[in-house]
Amino acid sequence: MIKNEVFAALEILLEEIEMVISKIKNAGATAFQKGEYNKVEEIKEKATTLEKFREKVKQLQNEWQTNFSSLSIRSGKKRKTKNKLKRGLRTPEGAFRIPILESIMELDGSAPMSNVLELVEKKIKEELNEYDYQLLPSTNTVRWKNTA
Repeated sequence: MIKNEVFAALEILLEEIEMVISKIKNAGATAFQKGEYNKVEEIKEKATTLEKFREKVKQLQNEWQTNFSSLSIRSGKKRKTKNKLKRGLRTPEGAFRIPILESIMELDGSAPMSNVLELVEKKIKEELNEYDYQLLPSTNTVRWKNTA
């Protein structure tokens, strides 16, 4: 990832967290109106945990901005590759961002990569094509998983 993409990815994550917080607030208000006070307490605990998680992400974003934003990660030298796939044939990286973030959120914010990719595949199966399912010769990994 290029420096700005990391910041943008964290920004997308923060936006998703805000949407979840909004849903939790609505669920808490509904439970309170119905007099389901035990449920209100459960929702309150989840909201508190999520708000702490949001603060951690904000801290990571600030840390990235402070310490790494001036680094150039890609060198500008092009790698020599054999049988490189023509541009536009595989699903682009951007198509995986939101499904990855959604999957992580569904898995309570943390999970092994294989579990996340399993959910991502279910979400974008219709978008993946024959090139995405090819094995990469260098790593023997399915192309779409490497891209994601």
